[in-house]
Amino acid sequence: MPQGQPVAVPDDGLTTRARRNAPLLAVHTGPGKGKSTAAFGMALRAWNQGFSIAVFQFVKSAKWKVGEEAVFRELGRLHDEHGAGGPVEWHKMGSGWSWTRKHGSEDDHAAAAADGWAEIRRRLAEERHDFYVLDEFTYPLKWGWVDVDDAVATLADRPGRQHVVITGRDAPQALVDAADLVTEMTKIKHPMDVGRKGQKGIEW
Repeated sequence: MPQGQPVAVPDDGLTTRARRNAPLLAVHTGPGKGKSTAAFGMALRAWNQGFSIAVFQFVKSAKWKVGEEAVFRELGRLHDEHGAGGPVEWHKMGSGWSWTRKHGSEDDHAAAAADGWAEIRRRLAEERHDFYVLDEFTYPLKWGWVDVDDAVATLADRPGRQHVVITGRDAPQALVDAADLVTEMTKIKHPMDVGRKGQKGIEW
């Protein structure tokens, strides 16, 4: 794709502008490091364009401090107080979804994941946000906590111009097939392979 030129132009009756403005479904999968990092980088670009950002973190514990969360919460405050960028919401399953009164629990992750997906479905139907990051969402799909066919159909039929980025290993093939952009992170080397633990500023 030299200089951003498509390899082929589809015969779909759409103008170049219409194709360029089509909502994107992206999947970052594979065993390598960087899937979430890349998604949050895309979210930064979207925030800079004034898009409404919503992050839904599946699986991660409430105790796990994610550096990007602190940054995006600050960006959300910057928007609220000074009008810069776009609004930001950040929701974590591990700490109890922000729209519920239930606290995080180790008891029923499957129910919590289903609650999270139900809320995302509502927001997509309402066109609540411009840019969604569904971080580690492939795991609830893989483990059967969220129905793959329902998720793919909902994402494929979402109204308006809502971009969605999904991260996590082992993305189901149906999701890969439905996505517009799929990137597989392949591990070549990793510090943990030689006994080095994660470090601040790199992993969190």
